[in-house]
Amino acid sequence: MTLKDIKTFVVGNPPPEYGGRYFVFVKLTTNQGVSGIGEAYCLPFDPHLVARMLEDVFARYFQGQDPHDIELLWRRTYSAGFTQHADLALMGVLSALEMACWDIIGKEAGQPVYKLLGGRVHEGLRSYTYIYSRPGDATNVYQDPDLSAERAVEYLKQGFTALKFDPVGPYSAFDGRQLSLPALELSERFVRQLRAAVGDQADLLFGTHGQMTAAGALRLARRLEPYDPLWFEEPVPPDAPEEMARVARGTRIPIAAGERLATKYDFGQLLRHGSAAILQMNLGRVGGILEAKKIAGMAEVQHVQIAPHLYCGPVVGAANIQLATCSPNFLILESIERWDGFHAQLLRKPIRWSEGFVLPPTEPGLGVELNEEVALSHPYTGNRLHLEMADHPIFRH
Repeated sequence: MTLKDIKTFVVGNPPPEYGGRYFVFVKLTTNQGVSGIGEAYCLPFDPHLVARMLEDVFARYFQGQDPHDIELLWRRTYSAGFTQHADLALMGVLSALEMACWDIIGKEAGQPVYKLLGGRVHEGLRSYTYIYSRPGDATNVYQDPDLSAERAVEYLKQGFTALKFDPVGPYSAFDGRQLSLPALELSERFVRQLRAAVGDQADLLFGTHGQMTAAGALRLARRLEPYDPLWFEEPVPPDAPEEMARVARGTRIPIAAGERLATKYDFGQLLRHGSAAILQMNLGRVGGILEAKKIAGMAEVQHVQIAPHLYCGPVVGAANIQLATCSPNFLILESIERWDGFHAQLLRKPIRWSEGFVLPPTEPGLGVELNEEVALSHPYTGNRLHLEMADHPIFRH
């Protein structure tokens, strides 16, 4: 069996755009007609250029090769152009191609991917969702604690037992920074009102995106500690794990991090410094499924847990499910609400979610099939990136 053909999809995510503005999918097909799908997460280029990058890397390192040879394909691609470094763009491309190979491997074996990586550990996967805005909201749910608390109760009624929110405000190319006193007060008010709304029925996951210095993060953490969040996410930028470790040592709240990191080498730095108690690898960026499994094993040695990250499409979500199912140190899985809406439309058969848990599939490979007709009928025609930071310093918020 050898890899023969590649097809890419750049899919616009219609409003309310839960999971980002667009998704980049890839389909690989072997000379025996077996196909597998993958997804690249959040590369800093036009997504149509990302599609060309997928085609280029496929032609150089994957075409004509046996998809079972994951380690060989991975190492050749990781070293492309005399790099041998965790380049996030190349790793996003590699992740999508590697993911599609695992889908093929599973289909060829007649087994879910998790059965080939150690087997099922978890019967159900506890999941959380962001507290999302709704079309027609009079205020911004991320800046309105009253609306956020009201929506939290709605999610509890659906079955969620963990909710994430991000009230710190805009993130900038010039972060980290010290938050203003009004921003600190708003963040504390969010946690206070959400805890009052959900009581002990749900964990609170305090999301940030590296907006703070270590000193600034500790100022905020002291305000949050009385309300016992399950985690404080990426409080400082991802380029200084030693600074994140300062925060981890200075607060009783577990630190979660990793969505902007790639490969075992980046995550090894987090583990060596003691920077995080929870690792949030995104399988569309980290280097693929096997790389994420290696990271989960490294974390297990230090009693660190994993919570696969998802702010993209359902193919990364399906890969996350495979990893989570076979990882003993799995904590919780990010969902885009209940995997309904456009995420469900993109799949021939939607991901199964019930009463706060994702149910691992029994179908071979990743357990999902891309609805190509839906993907092709929603082309992305914009020019903005999947996620973007403010391009100016935030002086006061």
